[in-house]
Amino acid sequence: MCSELKVHMRAHKRRVLPNSKELIVNYNKRTPPDTISEHNDPQRIDWTEIPKDPQKAPAFVTGKNALRIPDFSTPRYKLFWPLRHGWYNEHDYSQKRELYDDIAVIIEEAIKAQLNLPRKKDWSQFNCVFIVPDLYEKRYVTQILDMLLRDFGFGRVCFIQESLAATFGAGYTSACVVDLGSQKTSICCVEEGMCLENSRINLKYGGADVTETFIKMMLFDHFPYSEINLNRRYDLLLAEEIKIKLCTLHEGDISPQPADFHLRAPGQPTRKYMFKTYDEILLAPQGYFRPSIFDNSSKLRDRRKLIDRSRDIYDDSPNDPVSAAQSAIIAMIAPPSSSQVPNDQPNGVNGNGLSTPLRQMANPLQKFAEQERNSHSAVGSPAPDDEDTPAPQADEEVNGAEKELDPSLRDDVLPIAPLDHAIITSIVHGARNDDRKIREFLGGIMVIGGGAQIPGFYSYLEERLKETRPNLAKEIMIGTPPRELDPQGVVWKGGSVFGKLRGTNDSWISRLEHDRLGARVLAYKLMWAW
Repeated sequence: MCSELKVHMRAHKRRVLPNSKELIVNYNKRTPPDTISEHNDPQRIDWTEIPKDPQKAPAFVTGKNALRIPDFSTPRYKLFWPLRHGWYNEHDYSQKRELYDDIAVIIEEAIKAQLNLPRKKDWSQFNCVFIVPDLYEKRYVTQILDMLLRDFGFGRVCFIQESLAATFGAGYTSACVVDLGSQKTSICCVEEGMCLENSRINLKYGGADVTETFIKMMLFDHFPYSEINLNRRYDLLLAEEIKIKLCTLHEGDISPQPADFHLRAPGQPTRKYMFKTYDEILLAPQGYFRPSIFDNSSKLRDRRKLIDRSRDIYDDSPNDPVSAAQSAIIAMIAPPSSSQVPNDQPNGVNGNGLSTPLRQMANPLQKFAEQERNSHSAVGSPAPDDEDTPAPQADEEVNGAEKELDPSLRDDVLPIAPLDHAIITSIVHGARNDDRKIREFLGGIMVIGGGAQIPGFYSYLEERLKETRPNLAKEIMIGTPPRELDPQGVVWKGGSVFGKLRGTNDSWISRLEHDRLGARVLAYKLMWAW
């Protein structure tokens, strides 16, 4: 990637220093930190205070306060993340009841602290709009419904998919929504208030992977704080701060430039480190378009250890939602046959613990492009005079990946793909090879989420998409939420708008309906096919 970046910069007449890496390494090696006493640090951190008496210590701490607990507190606390990469984190738990309880505790404490509703007996006067992923798991939705009505006692509950909520928050009727979160990225085409089922894609990487890769690249160049450990709470927050401050996708910012940060650890004086960076600030965010540089070895660890996939009550087949676009992504990276994979490794992970390389990613996109060219070209075998003959073939080819894919592969193969290729795949499957709809979605791509808040990200993504589909370069346009809305909160604003609409009256689920029908009530109340 470094050599490719140098070639690209020279092609665009940008200055490239021949010994830049040596300059960076030598500077980082010989620069010691400065020590600042706590009373001279104007931005010192208020750590979460834990009573010295273990009997008075709280049983749990949630939210930002949990990340500010000193490492050697009495008693010691362990950090749990019940949801990781957009699904249940079964690796850190031994019982699924503990996992469910932690999710309930986090939501309950957030409602009490952020909404100023300390008494649960008052919650029956309120209704709840819960936002679920576009490609959700049925067991997750049914568990959340039971928690909101039985444990929390809300009056009524309704559900909305995240991409649809984003369009409500931004005021769009149709768009291709790209949500880059911390640990997962979702893509979905929305048309006239409905998520197109075959366009839904969920990829297991995000801003946290960029942070981890960026720190690894900096350590390779002798980062002065060599003891940094992202498993420590204050080091994790420090790494996020450095990434937000330095990472960019503007090639003009690539030069040996000095930077600094302050290390604030509990019980220690503040240390100020000076260091220099070069191309790491650009190469790490480029991982969105080359996800093989991310560490994907542990993302499937203990998957389905506690919670099995949802199954149909009649034929016992998996019945979680499927998407033709997601199936195409998995089919691209799945190994050709299970016999070539060792028995102790998932199908999508090789013997080194790394995800299967994405060398095959270009083939399906070429197939889509050839289909589009052939539909407008008279070259080749003449088409029959009957207009009805070729019409259904396009849909059959688009849905081929979904029909041929084994449902079990969805849990054994980690869905990762370059972001630009995934967007094109989502749009092609959502438009079902309709040229007019493809052009509409390419001209209405809305990027949201904190992972996209990197300077130059929107222009870089637009450039990559134009390189992927040069014949539609004039149609491609990357947009942001209008009216200066925060891209990280537009989904939650859309959920609040959805709850106020009169058309959502039929979507509300009451406690009485849930008691009578159980999870079956979702098939009658949801706005999409359950």
